[in-house]
Amino acid sequence: MKILVTGAAGFIGSHTVERLLDRGDEVVGLDDFNDYYDPTIKRRNIARAQTLRGFTLIEGDIRDEDLIEKLFHNNHFDAVIHLAARAGVRPSLKHPALYEAANVMGLLNLLEASVRHGKPYFVFASSSSVYGISPLLPWREDNPVDCPISPYAITKRAGELLCFSYHQTYSLDTCSLRFFTVYGPRQRPEMAIAKFFRAAFDGTPITIYGDGSAKRDFTYVEDIVDGLTAALDRRFQHEIINLGGAHTVTVLEMVKAIGEVSDRKLDIRFEPAQPGDVPATWADASKATKLLGMAPKTLLMDGLSRYHAWLKSNQYLEH
Repeated sequence: MKILVTGAAGFIGSHTVERLLDRGDEVVGLDDFNDYYDPTIKRRNIARAQTLRGFTLIEGDIRDEDLIEKLFHNNHFDAVIHLAARAGVRPSLKHPALYEAANVMGLLNLLEASVRHGKPYFVFASSSSVYGISPLLPWREDNPVDCPISPYAITKRAGELLCFSYHQTYSLDTCSLRFFTVYGPRQRPEMAIAKFFRAAFDGTPITIYGDGSAKRDFTYVEDIVDGLTAALDRRFQHEIINLGGAHTVTVLEMVKAIGEVSDRKLDIRFEPAQPGDVPATWADASKATKLLGMAPKTLLMDGLSRYHAWLKSNQYLEH
């Protein structure tokens, strides 16, 4: 297959690109290398892919309609994996217009181009944040999703609705995958687990917002890529599917696990809970098991150990 992967140099995107290339697909990667975090990290993420046969990297912004039209005109894509987005709940509270432009208008550009150019299968990266403060745990795909509490979450729900609309109106095959708290090698530096490992090795305080009792369904990146590729290969007409670890731990338990894995004494400090944070995330993974033939396989301690080893081998931490 020839596949367009947006956000190709990001955390999940770079892993996805490598998986597709390793199995023989042809991949066009699109990334704007914006400064949300250090662009040199993204260039390092995509470096291996650039050595592999069948990969083309395009630098550009999904909000650029002319670029997207040219990209689809010059290529016949069998599928689009749309991972590019402004990420993060807390930053979206400060820059809601930016999040709307990138995450909604950027998606619209890709959907419109897809309809004009052969209707490639469209796989959209959504988020567990669409469930908001729903108390119906664990979260199932048929739960109500009418209580998102951040602009980021709203843009992801809008994306799901747009995919449904384009399926209904134009018969564009789509699949929206709701990711749950992804972690692992190449994780963005501002994400909690990356920050906590850095603080553990630097001997600086680890700040927990709230009392540490908030629960998260941490999902290892390789499990996410397993789900992505399975969804790609099955080509649904239209589905929404959770991709999560189907197991929760508290934030405090996760921090203590980092201390155990890194063999460091942690200086933990508590600050008031932040706007936009939810008390729990927890995926019901039964639909993924049924439709994708997969289940999450990486336990948190194993995933943290693998991530820690990667950090050390890539000289992100002291030896």
